[in-house]
Amino acid sequence: MSSAPYGVRLLVGVAAAAVEETRKLPQTIMMYPMTVASQVAHLVMKMQQDVADLVIKGDATLETLFPPKDEQPEWATFDEDESDAAGADSGSGERMTEGRFALYSVDSDDIEATSAPEGGDEAHNGADQSAPAVADRIDYGSLTLAQLRARLQSLSVDELNELLAYEEATKARAPFQTLLANRITRASAK
Repeated sequence: MSSAPYGVRLLVGVAAAAVEETRKLPQTIMMYPMTVASQVAHLVMKMQQDVADLVIKGDATLETLFPPKDEQPEWATFDEDESDAAGADSGSGERMTEGRFALYSVDSDDIEATSAPEGGDEAHNGADQSAPAVADRIDYGSLTLAQLRARLQSLSVDELNELLAYEEATKARAPFQTLLANRITRASAK
């Protein structure tokens, strides 16, 4: 321990800290614009959060003073409103085949129509179309759109053209046709 008085030790400490800070000054000056920008961005985000919190509190207060009306316009329909049609099917564990889920599912009738042997049942639009070899190999009739997308990378352009012609002659599902046509375009460009 030093025998110098407290005041002297304090002054020497302040001088040493000043020298250290002076040595760091060039680096500090270079970092200063980024530090200021970071602090300004932080301040702006904090202010936005505070404003959002105040708006939420205002909404909650207004909702207690003036409760919302449960009115629904005649033109607005929601999934819950159609529960009588879909409610019976959704509890059975079967795949949805109507509405927005139709792209990702297949009817059992569609599978039978596409996988029927030559001379069997007629296809979807009335044309007698036998499945090409590639369709049988990848089990095209039972694939969903997502499953087909995963298998497209392994197919040649000729096989893709066969599948597209088969899709157009049978079910003519627009999403499947678009997917196949886009893949043919990308594969042909390589």
